[in-house]
Amino acid sequence: MRLGVHITRFDHPDGPAAEAAGISRLSVMDHYFQMEAYGLTATEPMLEGYTILGHLAAHTSTTRLGLLVTGVTYRHPGLLAKIVTTLDVLSGGRAFLGLGAAWYQREHTGLGVPFPPVAERFERLEETLRICKQMWDPQNNGPFEGRHYQLAETLCVPAPVSPPHPEIMLGGGGEKKTLRLVAQYADACNLFTSSPEEVAHKLKVLRGHCEDVGRDYGTIRKTVLHLDPSGTLDGFAEAMAGYAELGIDEAIVAPPVSAVAQWIERCAAPAANAVAELGGA
Repeated sequence: MRLGVHITRFDHPDGPAAEAAGISRLSVMDHYFQMEAYGLTATEPMLEGYTILGHLAAHTSTTRLGLLVTGVTYRHPGLLAKIVTTLDVLSGGRAFLGLGAAWYQREHTGLGVPFPPVAERFERLEETLRICKQMWDPQNNGPFEGRHYQLAETLCVPAPVSPPHPEIMLGGGGEKKTLRLVAQYADACNLFTSSPEEVAHKLKVLRGHCEDVGRDYGTIRKTVLHLDPSGTLDGFAEAMAGYAELGIDEAIVAPPVSAVAQWIERCAAPAANAVAELGGA
């Protein structure tokens, strides 16, 4: 099992020394405002996600980079595909596209960004997945005609470095819509570490969707997001063992403190070494 780090705080001046700690993935939040859900207020720092990733690309060489996850309402799909392609090219093929249906209404209302009902957001999510895959298909530069988006040309030059394109990861465990979209379009899923039993159920649902659409379940990477309020990661490897047995091959943790680089060295590096000895897909 591999370990990723997800950054949710943006009030620290130093960048994370993730590669020396054996971290496989660095992700950041994609929001306009900081959130009360993390015990913070909207007036605390929140930076734009893809700008951060461009900075991280220049200061890393091996870790995968992406947002966990991009809200589908935040950027037009054609622009989003171009942004992720740029990150992939500049990082030498280390970008991934994390996507979700978006949920934080306050920031949309605050900055005047449309926030359609949830059913429409999922329709837009599916169209965004289709647009990104078409833009990353060098054999298809033609138009895209959807209900919500219309593109006259899906040109994307230069093409991504990652073969055949940056990994597409969908966040969330919604059984009727999100996991179905994973089966149809995604390369990876990201679930919460609610419990091994709950994750096992979600994976069973995902397997069923794969059977329905003729997808090989084994081609989908399974990851989990583990939020530890204490931040100590004590007993982390033991807690992850049950998930590794389910085929989860990457656990992603979020630093609860401002000094991210120091936390990675103190807590995440030992955890990365410990979970590396676990099984997984």
